[in-house]
Amino acid sequence: MIHPDAWRPVGGLKLEPNAQKAVTMVGRNVVVAAGPGAGKTELLAQRADFLLRTGICSYPRRILAVSFKVDAARNLRERVRARSGTRLGARFDSFTFHAFAKRLIDSFRPALAGQNALDADYRIDLTDRIEREQITLNDLVPLALEILESNKYAVGGVRQAYSHVFLDEFQDCTKAQYELIKVAFGQSMPAITAVGDTKQQIMAWAGALDGVLETFAEDFAGVPLPLYQNFRSAPRLRRMQNRMIADMDPGAITPWAELVGEEGVVDVLSFDTEFDEAENVSHLIEEWLNDGIDPSEIGILIRQEPHLVAAELGRKLTERGIAFRNEQESQDLGAEPVAALLLNFVRVIADERQPTAYTELMRVMKRSNGSEEEASRHDSRVKRMLLESRRIVRAPGFEPAEIGSWRPIVEEFLDLVSLPVLTALSPGYQQGTRLMDLIESTLSAFQRELSVDGDAIKALKRLSEVDAIRFLTIHKCKGLEFEKVVVLGVETKFFWGNAVAAMSEYFVAISRAKNHLVLTHAGHRVRPDGVPAWRWPEQRIAQSKMLGYATES
Repeated sequence: MIHPDAWRPVGGLKLEPNAQKAVTMVGRNVVVAAGPGAGKTELLAQRADFLLRTGICSYPRRILAVSFKVDAARNLRERVRARSGTRLGARFDSFTFHAFAKRLIDSFRPALAGQNALDADYRIDLTDRIEREQITLNDLVPLALEILESNKYAVGGVRQAYSHVFLDEFQDCTKAQYELIKVAFGQSMPAITAVGDTKQQIMAWAGALDGVLETFAEDFAGVPLPLYQNFRSAPRLRRMQNRMIADMDPGAITPWAELVGEEGVVDVLSFDTEFDEAENVSHLIEEWLNDGIDPSEIGILIRQEPHLVAAELGRKLTERGIAFRNEQESQDLGAEPVAALLLNFVRVIADERQPTAYTELMRVMKRSNGSEEEASRHDSRVKRMLLESRRIVRAPGFEPAEIGSWRPIVEEFLDLVSLPVLTALSPGYQQGTRLMDLIESTLSAFQRELSVDGDAIKALKRLSEVDAIRFLTIHKCKGLEFEKVVVLGVETKFFWGNAVAAMSEYFVAISRAKNHLVLTHAGHRVRPDGVPAWRWPEQRIAQSKMLGYATES
């Protein structure tokens, strides 16, 4: 342990004054309002390191971080382990609201009574609820709240477990989620750090509170510490963002003298049709890849319906042999440990040049609870199974384009892993049918990608977050950043509705780019089959106000 005054940011990072205060605050709740690229995730990771390394969060108590998306929760957990090491990082729990609520339900389920009582092996479904047997995702937070409101032991258990709480992207907090936090921690010692950005409140459709950062500051006596610096983007991109901030929140603009420099590129590309757009953008992406840009550093952002808006671009990328991943279809499989395990297995047997996948596979498969002799025998079985599986997929009669060819191999692999090891990968796998559902979803996703070209290796690349370009809605891109960002279709038809909300979403999109931002619009888009004419006007109009911010003043 080190004295708090002796602690310094990990990696020699220099924090702006308010960030330094937020990271090292003791005995007070803090609310941090920060713009995109201001380093909110890094701030929380450094605060976790400060609390753990100084012993302010003393063993055996833990830190709880609650985020809104699986990607964000995982990224923060990995960032803390990278900053503080595995031993200290093991005392950092990073969940989504749904996952945190489920953990409360699993721990205190008998407290639920009446029509909300649940069997021990209850399931979770997207839409249907069955008394005692099945609940929906939307039931998780209300049921967890019911437990805390009716059971003082549950509240005591949560407060005893966690000495500090982080609330990430808190501007999107719904009323029910906010009540959950208030009941769980409202009367506990001051230990909450809430981080958010009102310019990124793009989830009003999901019931986000208006001004929740201000509400939190009042309810929890939080010290407000605004952050303004965007350290992600190059100067040209930051100047574009600053022009938008001048209209959206004049008091939050960065002094222009701090934004000097010629680094960064902002391009506005106008096309006659979506076919011209797809041809040119796919060529541009190909050039980026040939120049050494990693596929994971290229993000294609669409406000809505990427399967329609980016369909032609997807076809052009496929023709060029460029792997892309549609996040709308992937359903967050990349964040599920069992999906990662299964896909790593297929990578290893389909392509021998997969050292990272092989290392991760063997880590999960390793047996450490038996004797050294038993562990050695198990290791030998695993390696023999991998060799035999490789032989099968390379045999003349094997049909790699058919998912039916892969299923027997996958089933044998899962049997070798064993059910106890699989269920231990995540707390959510221990009840109901979630584990089996995810295995089937992973195989279905693999089958979908196989149907594109029948090439297993290319299919795996399209499912990878590392080897594929990502197509995302703006809602899914929050918290992410890319060297190259293409915002597809900056047109009045796509950026419609509430003007403030549309502008906020656009700001989120453009602020994902670190060095190169491309904005496109087309004059004509052919209506997809099955889409009614009123939903898809073929003649398009550029969103001139949004595109205007890209022009240097």
